[in-house]
Amino acid sequence: MKPESARLFAALELPAPVRTALVTWRTAQLSHVAGLRATQPDAQSLHVTLCFLGSQPVAEIARIAEACGSAAGYRRPALSIGRPLWLPVRRPRVLTVEIDDDGGLRAVQSALAGALGQGGWFEPERRPFLPHVTVARTGRDGLRRPPEVASPEAISFVGSTVALMRSHLGAGSASYERLAVVELGEGGSPG
Repeated sequence: MKPESARLFAALELPAPVRTALVTWRTAQLSHVAGLRATQPDAQSLHVTLCFLGSQPVAEIARIAEACGSAAGYRRPALSIGRPLWLPVRRPRVLTVEIDDDGGLRAVQSALAGALGQGGWFEPERRPFLPHVTVARTGRDGLRRPPEVASPEAISFVGSTVALMRSHLGAGSASYERLAVVELGEGGSPG
């Protein structure tokens, strides 16, 4: 019998004012665009994915959460809301907003990637880490010509919480469950 598995990822959580600003901007920019599904406005859905682990044995969750604890020694990164990006470039399926980083978030992501990679739960991607938040999704076929959207207000914030998340897929949009939380340090490693 195959062991029970869970679809997991590590993510930076966003403060409530940042989520509210993104939802307000998205509503103003995309209310006229047919065929887009808005990402839910809750703390679990609007996040910055740091490491996508895919399907992992449920029995490994405690060890994976422990490995995520490696981020606790890193300082809280100074971040801001950046420009909108349609991804992937050729036939976009998601509208994202880039997160501008002072380098601290990249250091946290690199530490997590190393710790999770050592455990065999994560294989680093070939492309460089691009911090972003998904705010809307298209249908399966994507968009041939995505609409132009203005940039959101550049709100600055501090990233303070990394969470191990479980993704539940089903009809409609995915739902996310927070399994473990790591608070980033006030000082810590500069990255």
